[in-house]
Amino acid sequence: MIPLDRFVVVPASYVFLLRDGVSGPEVLLQLRRNTGFMDDHWAAAAAGHVERGETAYDAARREALEELGIEDVALTFELTMQRTRGGEPIDERVDFFFSARSWTGTPRLMEPEKAADLRWCPLDALPEPVVPHELMALEHLGKGVPYLAHGFRQGGTNP
Repeated sequence: MIPLDRFVVVPASYVFLLRDGVSGPEVLLQLRRNTGFMDDHWAAAAAGHVERGETAYDAARREALEELGIEDVALTFELTMQRTRGGEPIDERVDFFFSARSWTGTPRLMEPEKAADLRWCPLDALPEPVVPHELMALEHLGKGVPYLAHGFRQGGTNP
Protein backbone atom coordinates (compact mmCIF):
# COMPACT_ATOMS: atom_id res chain seq x y z
CA MET A 1 0.00 0.00 0.00
CA ILE A 2 1.23 3.50 -0.88
CA PRO A 3 1.56 5.81 2.16
CA LEU A 4 -0.98 8.65 2.10
CA ASP A 5 1.74 11.31 2.18
CA ARG A 6 3.17 10.10 -1.14
CA PHE A 7 1.90 11.08 -4.54
CA VAL A 8 1.48 9.09 -7.70
CA VAL A 9 3.52 10.25 -10.68
CA VAL A 10 1.68 10.26 -14.00
CA PRO A 11 4.03 10.33 -17.03
CA ALA A 12 3.06 11.75 -20.42
CA SER A 13 4.78 12.27 -23.77
CA TYR A 14 4.34 15.27 -26.08
CA VAL A 15 5.40 15.60 -29.72
CA PHE A 16 5.94 19.01 -31.30
CA LEU A 17 6.18 18.59 -35.08
CA LEU A 18 8.35 21.34 -36.52
CA ARG A 19 8.93 22.66 -40.04
CA ASP A 20 10.52 25.66 -41.68
CA GLY A 21 7.90 28.27 -42.54
CA VAL A 22 8.07 31.44 -44.59
CA SER A 23 8.89 33.61 -41.56
CA GLY A 24 10.76 31.01 -39.51
CA PRO A 25 10.10 27.75 -37.65
CA GLU A 26 6.51 26.55 -37.29
CA VAL A 27 4.94 24.04 -34.90
CA LEU A 28 1.84 21.92 -35.51
CA LEU A 29 -0.78 22.55 -32.81
CA GLN A 30 -4.27 21.22 -32.21
CA LEU A 31 -7.19 23.10 -30.68
CA ARG A 32 -8.49 20.93 -27.82
CA ARG A 33 -12.22 20.25 -27.68
CA ASN A 34 -14.43 17.90 -25.62
CA THR A 35 -11.56 16.45 -23.57
CA GLY A 36 -12.41 17.86 -20.15
CA PHE A 37 -8.92 19.37 -19.78
CA MET A 38 -7.92 22.74 -21.22
CA ASP A 39 -10.61 22.66 -23.89
CA ASP A 40 -10.41 25.56 -26.37
CA HIS A 41 -6.65 25.84 -25.76
CA TRP A 42 -3.98 25.15 -28.36
CA ALA A 43 -1.74 22.19 -27.55
CA ALA A 44 0.83 19.78 -28.97
CA ALA A 45 -0.59 18.03 -32.00
CA ALA A 46 0.19 14.66 -30.39
CA ALA A 47 0.39 13.91 -26.67
CA GLY A 48 -0.80 11.40 -24.11
CA HIS A 49 -0.07 9.28 -21.09
CA VAL A 50 2.75 6.77 -21.07
CA GLU A 51 1.12 3.39 -20.61
CA ARG A 52 2.34 0.59 -18.34
CA GLY A 53 5.41 -1.12 -19.83
CA GLU A 54 5.93 1.63 -22.41
CA THR A 55 8.85 4.04 -22.69
CA ALA A 56 8.29 7.77 -23.17
CA TYR A 57 9.69 7.42 -26.71
CA ASP A 58 7.29 4.56 -27.51
CA ALA A 59 4.37 6.58 -26.13
CA ALA A 60 5.33 9.58 -28.29
CA ARG A 61 5.43 7.43 -31.43
CA ARG A 62 2.12 5.72 -30.53
CA GLU A 63 0.40 9.06 -29.89
CA ALA A 64 1.70 10.46 -33.20
CA LEU A 65 0.16 7.49 -35.02
CA GLU A 66 -3.12 7.53 -33.05
CA GLU A 67 -3.69 11.29 -33.13
CA LEU A 68 -2.04 12.34 -36.41
CA GLY A 69 -1.81 9.18 -38.53
CA ILE A 70 1.96 9.51 -39.01
CA GLU A 71 4.74 6.95 -38.57
CA ASP A 72 8.54 6.79 -38.53
CA VAL A 73 8.66 9.92 -36.39
CA ALA A 74 12.30 10.95 -35.91
CA LEU A 75 12.09 12.11 -32.29
CA THR A 76 14.52 14.53 -30.68
CA PHE A 77 14.33 14.68 -26.90
CA GLU A 78 13.88 18.29 -25.78
CA LEU A 79 13.15 18.37 -22.03
CA THR A 80 11.41 16.88 -19.03
CA MET A 81 8.93 18.88 -16.97
CA GLN A 82 7.82 18.08 -13.44
CA ARG A 83 4.49 19.73 -12.72
CA THR A 84 1.71 20.06 -10.23
CA ARG A 85 -1.22 22.40 -9.63
CA GLY A 86 0.13 24.64 -6.89
CA GLY A 87 -0.02 22.17 -4.05
CA GLU A 88 -3.52 20.85 -4.76
CA PRO A 89 -3.97 17.25 -3.60
CA ILE A 90 -3.65 15.78 -7.09
CA ASP A 91 -1.17 13.46 -8.65
CA GLU A 92 2.12 14.90 -9.81
CA ARG A 93 3.08 14.87 -13.49
CA VAL A 94 6.30 14.17 -15.31
CA ASP A 95 6.10 15.22 -18.95
CA PHE A 96 8.57 14.25 -21.67
CA PHE A 97 8.71 16.70 -24.57
CA PHE A 98 10.01 15.71 -28.00
CA SER A 99 10.31 17.53 -31.31
CA ALA A 100 10.39 16.01 -34.78
CA ARG A 101 11.21 17.38 -38.21
CA SER A 102 10.84 14.11 -40.09
CA TRP A 103 8.01 11.55 -40.30
CA THR A 104 6.10 9.45 -42.81
CA GLY A 105 2.59 10.48 -43.84
CA THR A 106 0.60 13.69 -43.74
CA PRO A 107 -0.48 14.83 -40.28
CA ARG A 108 -4.26 14.94 -39.96
CA LEU A 109 -6.81 14.90 -37.15
CA MET A 110 -7.45 11.25 -36.37
CA GLU A 111 -9.64 12.04 -33.33
CA PRO A 112 -11.88 14.91 -34.49
CA GLU A 113 -14.11 14.42 -31.46
CA LYS A 114 -11.20 15.66 -29.28
CA ALA A 115 -9.87 18.51 -31.43
CA ALA A 116 -11.52 21.33 -33.36
CA ASP A 117 -8.55 22.33 -35.51
CA LEU A 118 -5.01 21.38 -36.51
CA ARG A 119 -2.76 24.24 -37.62
CA TRP A 120 0.87 25.10 -38.40
CA CYS A 121 1.77 28.11 -36.26
CA PRO A 122 4.89 30.31 -36.25
CA LEU A 123 6.87 29.63 -33.06
CA ASP A 124 7.26 33.37 -32.54
CA ALA A 125 3.51 34.11 -33.00
CA LEU A 126 1.57 31.32 -31.31
CA PRO A 127 -2.23 31.47 -31.18
CA GLU A 128 -3.91 32.12 -27.83
CA PRO A 129 -4.48 30.56 -25.48
CA VAL A 130 -1.89 27.76 -25.38
CA VAL A 131 -2.02 25.20 -22.55
CA PRO A 132 0.26 26.96 -19.97
CA HIS A 133 2.76 24.18 -19.27
CA GLU A 134 3.04 23.42 -23.00
CA LEU A 135 3.66 27.10 -23.71
CA MET A 136 6.50 26.99 -21.20
CA ALA A 137 7.95 23.95 -23.00
CA LEU A 138 7.57 25.63 -26.41
CA GLU A 139 9.46 28.68 -25.11
CA HIS A 140 12.38 26.40 -24.19
CA LEU A 141 12.56 24.26 -27.36
CA GLY A 142 16.05 23.95 -28.73
CA LYS A 143 17.62 25.88 -25.83
CA GLY A 144 19.30 22.90 -24.17
CA VAL A 145 17.29 23.19 -20.95
CA PRO A 146 16.76 19.55 -19.90
CA TYR A 147 14.44 20.12 -16.91
CA LEU A 148 11.60 22.50 -16.04
CA ALA A 149 9.25 22.71 -13.05
CA HIS A 150 5.73 24.11 -13.40
CA GLY A 151 2.98 24.90 -10.89
CA PHE A 152 4.83 24.64 -7.60
CA ARG A 153 3.78 27.17 -4.95
CA GLN A 154 7.22 27.55 -3.48
CA GLY A 155 8.64 28.52 -6.79
CA GLY A 156 9.93 25.14 -7.99
CA THR A 157 13.47 25.73 -9.16
CA ASN A 158 14.26 25.76 -12.86
CA PRO A 159 17.78 25.75 -14.24
